[in-house]
Amino acid sequence: MCDLVARTGRHQQRYEDGRRLVAGCIPFRYRANNDETSGDKTKKLVEVLMINSQSGPGLLFPKGGWENDETVEEAAAREAIEEAGVRGDIVHFLGLYDFKSKTHQDACCPEGMCRAAVFALHVKEELASWPEQSTRQRTWLTVPEAASSCRYQWMQEALLTGFSDWHDKWSRGGGGTNCDPA
Repeated sequence: MCDLVARTGRHQQRYEDGRRLVAGCIPFRYRANNDETSGDKTKKLVEVLMINSQSGPGLLFPKGGWENDETVEEAAAREAIEEAGVRGDIVHFLGLYDFKSKTHQDACCPEGMCRAAVFALHVKEELASWPEQSTRQRTWLTVPEAASSCRYQWMQEALLTGFSDWHDKWSRGGGGTNCDPA
């Protein structure tokens, strides 16, 4: 049983210019590269964490409503705990991504338009229990595997243009974060 409780309802939800504001993250970790064909066995392989969708096929990154009593970074970290059962450090803002929600249309946003602020989250802890564990399974994937498994095009874009571009730059020494791939 999980002691944490997921937030529900829309009474504290943020909206701007007819869009529901959401926060999400691409959780990542490093594991040893055991590729026998690679000449560099000391290099670490980056993996990202995805969760199943509750409404159809394909995988997602944790995301959800950004509420009035929290920063966007706090909202992204909260969603990672609630939906994927991971804690870590928000290390980089990856960008803003607009999309249309088919399931979340309301009086403040009748068209279902959303704007997601997405962050890279370096995972430090995987929880044994979390609020949505009965409906969510988590899966660690390489970036190419994750890109081909994304349910939504905007999440694939966040992974390939936001996360991968940032991570490639950072791993060459130009990203300025506190996570260590070694």
